[in-house]
Amino acid sequence: MKTEQNHQNDPNGRLFLVGTPIGNLGDFSPRAKEILEGVSVIACEDTRTSGNMLRSFGIQTQLTSLHQHNEHRKTPELIARLSQGDSVALISDAGMPAISDPGFLLARAAHLAHITVSAVPGPVAAVTALAASGLPSDRFVFEGFLPPKKGRKTRLEAIAEDERTTLIYESPHRIVRLLTELLEVCDETRLCAVCRELTKIYEEIRRGTLSELKEEFGNRARQRGEFVLVLAGKTYSEEPQE
Repeated sequence: MKTEQNHQNDPNGRLFLVGTPIGNLGDFSPRAKEILEGVSVIACEDTRTSGNMLRSFGIQTQLTSLHQHNEHRKTPELIARLSQGDSVALISDAGMPAISDPGFLLARAAHLAHITVSAVPGPVAAVTALAASGLPSDRFVFEGFLPPKKGRKTRLEAIAEDERTTLIYESPHRIVRLLTELLEVCDETRLCAVCRELTKIYEEIRRGTLSELKEEFGNRARQRGEFVLVLAGKTYSEEPQE
């Protein structure tokens, strides 16, 4: 947005990391819309997915792709545009850029090139799940997606010993596997919440012990949607204290 850029008295453009809805389009902020309408180009993971969302708000700004397979190649191109005075916005398919999505490399490169970086806050699935879970939120750790193979067991064992609440992203076809693996390293009474399709019509938040949730989701014929698992810290208990 020109007005936010010009008061910096900086010959470079500005990089905006803009949060987008994780499901409910009503969560799109007026400031995000204004920024995306005012920048020179919007970098996004999938131009078709983002294009559909942006058109619903009447935003016609030029799009360019930036995803995990081309981030290293596209980052210098976008830094060059920023250095020439263009303002660039980065969005992900859903949520905040750089949170289990591309964005870190571009933001780091912008800082190193002395280009101003601004974040336009938006929904984050992990924090949304944490707030709704009813589990301790004063101290927590975000694990994102666990590695599918190498290093997975080590990460799970570390999570099992952590006193903080842990937030984990998981896909529908691996959520039962994740619950099973956690049961192998944690007590079966460890509390957790499985959150699915947050902010959408079929939003679901199931809270209970690992054993209970493993049985419930394991008995479902099919898992749908994107999942966030919120796991209580090792010593957390809701049993009445003497």
